[in-house]
Amino acid sequence: MVKVVQSWDDGLVSDIRLIEIFRRHHAKATFCLNPGLHHDTRSFGWRHEDSEVWRLSIHELCHVYEGFEICSHSMTHPCLTDIPYDQLLWEIKASKQMLEDIFHKPVLGFCYPFNAYNDSVKNMLRLSGYKWARGNQHYEEAFPPADPFEIHPSCHFLDHDFWNKYDRLKCMNSVFFFWGHSYELISEGMWHNIEEKINGISLDPDAEWFFLDELIM
Repeated sequence: MVKVVQSWDDGLVSDIRLIEIFRRHHAKATFCLNPGLHHDTRSFGWRHEDSEVWRLSIHELCHVYEGFEICSHSMTHPCLTDIPYDQLLWEIKASKQMLEDIFHKPVLGFCYPFNAYNDSVKNMLRLSGYKWARGNQHYEEAFPPADPFEIHPSCHFLDHDFWNKYDRLKCMNSVFFFWGHSYELISEGMWHNIEEKINGISLDPDAEWFFLDELIM
């Protein structure tokens, strides 16, 4: 038996297509959002390869991510270890409150922008009411975490060893946790590949999808 968790960052327009795949195959997923970067209309973020990356409007968030787990990725995605105390407090506390106001449910998880954190950041997360936090280093056997504020995924969704890691963790009756960004899906072949992965996991009788809250709480 393997418990499967997936986490996707940044709140992008391309998440809509990704979520359609998840819904088709009854897959759970966690989405890590920066509420301070969403505006009244969709907004341009950056370029990746030859494509433009666009953020969803703030008014779309509740509908697009309905039924999925939401975690804070801070307000504006700074390096949290490089900013003043007052800004750090705002990035952590205001993002939680804003996301809870949008989704009308508790937001208990946090994702570190740029994987940057230290004891001060973790302590502020605890004081602000978060229960866990995620980085992006890869630890194949990530569960149970020694510290719920230092959870790391097993691999990236594009890892060439994705299925081997999945099979090894299944043999261990453990947790397989992968992550990514939907903007990384830059071709129809890549979209087909991620759907094959999601469908393959959903069809595996020895696998079950989980939200991170369900494994940590």
